[in-house]
Amino acid sequence: MSGISDYIDSEVKNNDVVLFMKGTPGFPQCGFSGQVVQILDYVGVDYKGINVLDSSELRQGIKDYSNWPTIPQLYVKGEFVGGCDIVREMFQAGELQSFLDEKGIKVKGAA
Repeated sequence: MSGISDYIDSEVKNNDVVLFMKGTPGFPQCGFSGQVVQILDYVGVDYKGINVLDSSELRQGIKDYSNWPTIPQLYVKGEFVGGCDIVREMFQAGELQSFLDEKGIKVKGAA
């Protein structure tokens, strides 16, 4: 593993919910990242946002790590959940909240 994949691995494993995104939760810099931020904020889950625009190495590294070509990428308890479309579909079907619940992640808002 390279330094960047070690870093990604440690962030994914040491944070219950991590969103690798373009921009920050307070200032998303792409529409897809923004949608996932809105969903996570709506369900009221605490998460760490990591801005892949800070480093091209990180931006490529996360794609290699997950074997998933796009950003944002959501991880829960070390497990890759998916990108914007998957998170949005899970949310609309009410599955995101129950998934987080099953993983023992506290959500503030009721579904």
